[in-house]
Amino acid sequence: MGTDSLDKILGIVCSVFDAYSSVLFLPDENSKDYYLAAKFSLGDKIRADTVISPGKGLAGWILRNRKPLLINNFDRKRSRPGYYDSDEEKKIKAFMGCPLRSGDGALCLDSKRTYCFSDKDQKILDLFSGLIAEMCAGALRDEQSLTEQRLYASLKVIYGLRKQFPRWPAFLRRFLELLSNATGFEHCFLAARGERGKSYFLEGQNQDIFSDKKQHKLKFPIKSGLIGWVFNNDAPVCTGEKGSRSTEKFVFGKNVESPPFKSVVCLPLIIHKRTRGVLVLAHKSPIDIPPEIKVFMEMAADHLGLFLENLYLKNRLT
Repeated sequence: MGTDSLDKILGIVCSVFDAYSSVLFLPDENSKDYYLAAKFSLGDKIRADTVISPGKGLAGWILRNRKPLLINNFDRKRSRPGYYDSDEEKKIKAFMGCPLRSGDGALCLDSKRTYCFSDKDQKILDLFSGLIAEMCAGALRDEQSLTEQRLYASLKVIYGLRKQFPRWPAFLRRFLELLSNATGFEHCFLAARGERGKSYFLEGQNQDIFSDKKQHKLKFPIKSGLIGWVFNNDAPVCTGEKGSRSTEKFVFGKNVESPPFKSVVCLPLIIHKRTRGVLVLAHKSPIDIPPEIKVFMEMAADHLGLFLENLYLKNRLT
């Protein structure tokens, strides 16, 4: 849902309760905090970049406890809304808020007048929170539907590449470009097992990984880095989501100077019961990978494996 639409709804909420300001907090996908998703105020002192941690301020209390809160004349030295500039917070005398019915977020109101909110108002605010939660959920479903349609269209193109590009180099280059564009990963490349099985090398990539082009021709020990682990364990690796530990310099091994990748997906291409190649997607920033994206990547990897199995190059990857 667009921010403008949410701001307009909060303007209505503010008007209904004759409040000074109304704010909405939603979960940050990359942390345990909550960001200011929408706001409406009769002033201009709300910090647009506000991030609230559960338990911090009055809004944070609601986010942590997932319970409504009504304070009609609070001690400003001990209780603060948590989303104003410091000078403006001193002028707030009443506060009311409730968690979204989905459990992820909080809708809050405040006023510069004491005793302006009632228990009845609290119940009405809860109805508004339910409406906003439903609208946010609907917007998320619409976004997921568009994503699925986009991935399906990309998969159709990928499945038609074998006829369009029968030669391996052209096919692989286009395949990696499509996969990168569809998933949002900056880098997409294929690591292939060496002839003797003691090393692996880069068979193809959508864009240069190493600044030194000589490194593109390097052979890496079969047990080095995340890629080596996949070769030896015949299992996928997905790391770097939502601030998990960094994978910097460990994709190819500790001693290889590669970009500081934070999100990495490695998918084994198993041919004749052995991993002959590893399809790698990497990004320099943490990326959330929805289930539909993961399924898409697995289907694309399966298709690439079938191509390899039916080409003369499969002997080169043995």
